Amino acid sequence: MTILSAAAGIALIALAMHDIFILLFRPGAQSRFSAAIARTIWSVLRRAGGRRRGVLALAGPTALAAVIAFWALALVAGWTLLYLPHYPDDYVLAEGTVAHAPLVGALHASLTTVTTLGSANAVPKTAWLQVVGPIEALLGFGVLTAAVAWLLQIYPVLSRRRALAYEIHLLADTERRLSLDVAQLETSVASQLYGELTSRLIGVERDLVKFPITYYFAETDARFSLAAAMPVLTEIAERGTAAQHPESVRLRAAMLHEAIDDLVTTIAERFVVHRRHDIDATTDATRAFSADHRHDAEDSVPEPDPPAGVPRG
Repeated sequence: MTILSAAAGIALIALAMHDIFILLFRPGAQSRFSAAIARTIWSVLRRAGGRRRGVLALAGPTALAAVIAFWALALVAGWTLLYLPHYPDDYVLAEGTVAHAPLVGALHASLTTVTTLGSANAVPKTAWLQVVGPIEALLGFGVLTAAVAWLLQIYPVLSRRRALAYEIHLLADTERRLSLDVAQLETSVASQLYGELTSRLIGVERDLVKFPITYYFAETDARFSLAAAMPVLTEIAERGTAAQHPESVRLRAAMLHEAIDDLVTTIAERFVVHRRHDIDATTDATRAFSADHRHDAEDSVPEPDPPAGVPRG
């Protein structure tokens, strides 16, 4: 019993610490457990909400809280299992303290230690328990620090993605309103615009790889949703590669199209798993991304109407 309980406890503690290590110190790697938690919450809310984006928008914050709760619960449960076979025999109970059931006593010891509060009601009397107590407290403080650091890193990522989506929305809206075509602007201006969009999109793709949970932060407003903006960004990039444009513009547009392809490929491989085998082209992948976030074609950023005689793609 003692060996099994200790083995299970150590396994839970190692699982939580491994998950934290993967998320914070291995950019590009995905932890199976935190990814499974986030994907399950996304799938449940996506089905439950139907076409209501407000319900789906809860997926990201809920997944974030659930992953942090998983870390805390795994640590508490792990240390509880370590203490369980030794309570109350290896503890000195304060005068007037009733010896609870072993599970309750071990859980109390784990909770008070992991939160660094400590307890004067039950003090370990064996040497190894006196040593591992501070270790649990250090791990508990480390998990709290990791959770705060993770939160502080995630929200700037979301801000950058929303800002890019809104800029694409404004670009498409301005093109349509003024009957302009980005690719037909002055060569230096068009090249610079395509280049800036490429750089920012590459940054978003790297952010998504480093912080996979940010995929599950859906937007209710299409103006700030990259999923809604991707189809029109793809269309703008394709127009820029047309043969009649200067070479520098076509080069920058082709680079933007390549960056789009990299982003949607990452999304198809990591997140839209159930449809990956159906996604063969950039256009299909961008539509799958939009549909997964409930921003289908009719709800996305309107595609700009180029001036008469300007071909699409």
